[in-house]
Amino acid sequence: MRQEPRVGITLTAATLIGWAFLVWAVVDMGHPLAQLMMPMDPAWSMGNFFAVFIMWAAMMMAMMLPAAAPMILTFVQLCRQKGEAQRALIFVAAYLLIWAAFSASATLLHWSLQTTGLITPMMASNSVWLTATLLVIAGVVQFSPLKQVCLRHCRTPMGFLLTEWRNGLAGAWRMGTRHGIFCLGCCWALMALLFVAGVMNLAWVAALTAAVMIEKLHPSGVTIGRILGGLLIVSGLVHVAMLGMDQG
Repeated sequence: MRQEPRVGITLTAATLIGWAFLVWAVVDMGHPLAQLMMPMDPAWSMGNFFAVFIMWAAMMMAMMLPAAAPMILTFVQLCRQKGEAQRALIFVAAYLLIWAAFSASATLLHWSLQTTGLITPMMASNSVWLTATLLVIAGVVQFSPLKQVCLRHCRTPMGFLLTEWRNGLAGAWRMGTRHGIFCLGCCWALMALLFVAGVMNLAWVAALTAAVMIEKLHPSGVTIGRILGGLLIVSGLVHVAMLGMDQG
């Protein structure tokens, strides 16, 4: 069996496992593990921290791997041509490690926001100001030069791999790390929007996943991303205006 189909099947399976885990958590909220992932008490236990981290990590795997698949499969093809197919695992592990680090940071932010009452145990925003701030920040980031640089690297797998190519297992690790950093630079603000509607809102999670995939894979992804940025800014400002009217 050729390497690319095998890796493609593995990526698909990992993505489905991540989504299955999220669906299970929503369907079976009474399960002890699901309850650990949704702590009601702001004073989290170590079990809560670990469970919430697992939730974030599974969510990032489910959301990021589909858009990263073209880069990974292109890397596998180039490695196979050089007789170095084993480097693919190192590349993917380094890429996922970047998102694991993000998941750890998101877990700490999750705890901080819940402790201050800004989000609910379901991770949904409990504050109009938090919602508006996240929406506006995500919208502004869509137009930022850093976003465009990172997105350009993510949208051109062959260009990235040829310019960033490093030999050996250490080189594969460095390349996977670099791609993970560029991917994080593209998507961190959109991922922060998970705090708006919460991880238990699967439609919201799916919408953000679709936004990431369209930006990276669609021929007009850059333009669509900027349109999305404008809509996010407007939505954030509308939330602020509505709050002002309520207070008035």
